[in-house]
Amino acid sequence: MAKKKGNSTVFVCSSCNYSTPRWLGRCPDCGEWNSFTECVVEGDVGIPSVKASAKAKPMPLSAVETLDDNRLFSGIEELDRVLGGGIMKRSCVLLGGEPGIGKSTLLLQCAAAIWNRYKKGKVLYVSGEESGAQIKNRAERLNINCEGIELLCTTKLEDIEDALNAINPIFVIVDSIQTVYSHEAGLIPGTIQQLKYCSNELVQWTKERDSVLFLVAHITKDGGIAGPKSLEHLVDTVISFERTNDDIRFLSAKKNRFGSIDELGIFEMTAGGLVAVKEPSGMFIIKRDGKIPAGVAVVPIFEGTRVFMVEIQALTVPAKASLTRVYSDNIDSARVSRVAAVLEKRLGLRFSDQDIYINVAGGIKIKDSAVDAALAAALYSARSDLAIEEGLCIAGEISLAGEIRPVQHLKQRIKTASELGFGKIVAPEREGSVKVVQNVKDLVKTLFG
Repeated sequence: MAKKKGNSTVFVCSSCNYSTPRWLGRCPDCGEWNSFTECVVEGDVGIPSVKASAKAKPMPLSAVETLDDNRLFSGIEELDRVLGGGIMKRSCVLLGGEPGIGKSTLLLQCAAAIWNRYKKGKVLYVSGEESGAQIKNRAERLNINCEGIELLCTTKLEDIEDALNAINPIFVIVDSIQTVYSHEAGLIPGTIQQLKYCSNELVQWTKERDSVLFLVAHITKDGGIAGPKSLEHLVDTVISFERTNDDIRFLSAKKNRFGSIDELGIFEMTAGGLVAVKEPSGMFIIKRDGKIPAGVAVVPIFEGTRVFMVEIQALTVPAKASLTRVYSDNIDSARVSRVAAVLEKRLGLRFSDQDIYINVAGGIKIKDSAVDAALAAALYSARSDLAIEEGLCIAGEISLAGEIRPVQHLKQRIKTASELGFGKIVAPEREGSVKVVQNVKDLVKTLFG
């Protein structure tokens, strides 16, 4: 494209970055429809403008200085746990969750806790969705000390950058990134080009200073972060806020450059805001006055550094059609089908004509492979209508040959189970009072005789 004098406008494809001086319905390079966004060209450069910065030069890795005190502690234990032990300085965190789940509440509590702890530097809260009065009302309801928190209600990137340079905050919240726009990336907020440009500008500002950036993001109907996948690659940490049908909230990391993604933060939404659940180990077990029904098994699962006792509930009913189905939200349905197939092959217990329903008490999602043996026990119990003994829990991974394989951190699982009143544990390796089983036949014989 020919060079132009002064500022001018071009249209750039958000999929392949092809540029043209006029708007086109379809990109001639990649073939995408309605993908062109309006961009500003500065001076005589034939591409969308990029702000000037100091020229980067290579240096020996051995000469790079590390930060000794490189984490901020928010004072919210569950949040620090999910982030790997605190919030890393010069890091960017992307927080996603459905509307009304408590994202703004959590970050407002976090902002106040950081200011009260460090008493240095300002905290900047940028709101593109709520008015200042709405945020002040929330702060008063949560009994939050607003001293040290600067509020900016805008959707313009240039206004945010001016405030950042003037205040130089140690903690920045942008709620939400989908509302921020810049005239240099077009005129409509929320487009792919806007998200890439605005996020990159904010991330680059954070990387050059001892600050922390939290970007609140909308989610799609499938629960994923709305916008291009490159937005998740751009930040250091991606955390997701989920909830069950009640007031319990789960905070988990989908990506974390500074820690594990296996930790799970558990909160309870109260009138005074989000409160960390102090004893989460036994919150997923249903306390019953009578006998345990058929189809119920308990397993100690390991999430991050903690053990949770979780109740697995199974139900099998004759299929009403020729095609059977597996209904399971919190355990992968493929895992359920595999365990049922192993039971059918190795024990002769037929599931191919049954619809299978699996539920996890409390709504926690389980990825731990140690759930296999408890899932098999729950399925056998539901199919045979025989209940499992009270005070017994099961842990083990099942192979396709029907073998029960050892699991990690068995000592911690046994300890947590004993503290919560489970005197018997069935597992594939001997440890303390464990009843050892080697395959699914041994498992069924031990549990049901």
